[in-house]
Amino acid sequence: MTDARNPVLLPPAQRRRGAVVMLVITFLMWGGFFMVIPLISIRYVDDLGWSAGAIGLVLAIRQLTQQGLTVFGGALADRFGAKGLIVVGMFIRAVSFSALALASTYPLLMISALMAAIGGALFDSPSSAAMVALTRPEERNRYFAVLGVVRNLGMSLGPLAGAVLLRIDFAFVALAAAGCFFIAAAVTLLLLPPVQVATERGELLAGILLALRDRRFMAFNVLLMGYWFMWVQMTISLPLAARTLAGTADAVSWLYALNAGMGIVLQYPVVRIAERWLRPLPVLLIGIALMALGLGSVALASTTGLLLASVAIFSFGALLAAPGQQTVAAELANPTALGSYFGVSALALALGGGIGNYAGGALYSLGYHIGAPALPWLVCLVVGIGSAIGLALLDRHLTRHPANVADAAVSYRD
Repeated sequence: MTDARNPVLLPPAQRRRGAVVMLVITFLMWGGFFMVIPLISIRYVDDLGWSAGAIGLVLAIRQLTQQGLTVFGGALADRFGAKGLIVVGMFIRAVSFSALALASTYPLLMISALMAAIGGALFDSPSSAAMVALTRPEERNRYFAVLGVVRNLGMSLGPLAGAVLLRIDFAFVALAAAGCFFIAAAVTLLLLPPVQVATERGELLAGILLALRDRRFMAFNVLLMGYWFMWVQMTISLPLAARTLAGTADAVSWLYALNAGMGIVLQYPVVRIAERWLRPLPVLLIGIALMALGLGSVALASTTGLLLASVAIFSFGALLAAPGQQTVAAELANPTALGSYFGVSALALALGGGIGNYAGGALYSLGYHIGAPALPWLVCLVVGIGSAIGLALLDRHLTRHPANVADAAVSYRD
């Protein structure tokens, strides 16, 4: 007997179709997002002369707002299902990017960023939970590896299209990015099965409280903040460094093409090889350590070629870390409240990514003004290595004391 409301009981054909739809809309979302977001620093800092710290603050507030509200997006997905929230969230994101085309003042830019955050909060954790609900545990790590390839395709083609459109006008970049989200909303509405991401329906906040009381899960997310701190440098400090060294905004698309190209070609085979020898958590911490080394080495990059070499190290670490962090989060999450768990997990991105966006812009400006351009990269190195060491200690603890979900399942119903 099947029931479309229950992901466990969805027919195999619907699960497969749903998993493919999630890959398609992920490509559109990542392509649209990275078409415009990396160029915000170029548009407002380099072209309009605004301070990097001010733009970093806009990006940080967007990050904090989106991931902070995602907690409630996940709880709503547990209660009402993922599909409707994904559609509404992507529509709001499309409207926000359309508004960005007209944002010629700081207040308008901030309003556009906040709208984008609200849209993202509605589709972020419901999307992650839906992917887990649509895949079996034994196929999940490989699915996330394929997902990484799709994301990297979007991350590669988005900035390339954005760089071309920027030569005409930034408004065209913003409107094209909005179009990607409009299409993704339509595809979701028409083709995604109605996915219920929780095996039980408790009170709205019950799943959030369950996740917050899960010490193993929360320890993992605190340590994951270092990963997100480094990851968001692709949207703030690395584009600024590329523009400075190369003297052209096209260098931003080179940076993203390299990062995404490595993910497209290497992510799936490297993850397949890694999973033969290591569990997901050790793979994750190795990836984070490599990301830290890549960003730290930017301090030594005096040419565009050396910068790209540093980005290559960073990108290789990221292609190891990305599927690992999703797989480990799914393993530690309680299946009675997947949406809430992924919503709470987004707090790591909210805090780590928000701090990383602001610190990336502020430290870049500070380093320039005090004659210490290595400052932001050395901070990233310390943050990343600290996160990797913490994850190594957590892995040892989890190995010695295996988790028992039943013991952790504080009553979810009422």
